[in-house]
Amino acid sequence: MNVERTDLPGIGTSHVVTTARGRRIGIVSHRSGRRDLVIYDKEDPDTSVVSVALSAEESNALAEYLGTARIVEHLAELQRQVTGLVTEQLVLAPGSPYDGRTLGDTQARTRTGASIVAVLRGGTVHASPRPDFGLLAGDIIVVVGTAAGTEGVATLLTDG
Repeated sequence: MNVERTDLPGIGTSHVVTTARGRRIGIVSHRSGRRDLVIYDKEDPDTSVVSVALSAEESNALAEYLGTARIVEHLAELQRQVTGLVTEQLVLAPGSPYDGRTLGDTQARTRTGASIVAVLRGGTVHASPRPDFGLLAGDIIVVVGTAAGTEGVATLLTDG
């Protein structure tokens, strides 16, 4: 998918995608921090039909929903393609021995054979987090591996 990025002098930045059916949808990010969700006219791609101003909370919720849904959808498709591969979303509980420690400290892949492929936190998707990524209670950890491997990561995150 192609995302068109356009600087808007005095305003901010526009990011526009064109759907498979030819509809243009965009986000205008104002320098003030405001975001507008924009749907453009089919006949005149420079004219908006609908513009919805989003608060910071609304834009974060929308981004989280779209980003999370897309990652989970992609992982589910991978799961269907590879026999024996499963995807789990595990919540890092308060009191976990890894709350406040780095992803590398878990040695999850070495110890279980499963991979931590993303961390969802506060409306942000951290795909392919590095070993120095800090974990916090409440994080949703996306794990891919065999059933035994993902179960091993769940145990590791709970018990150490």
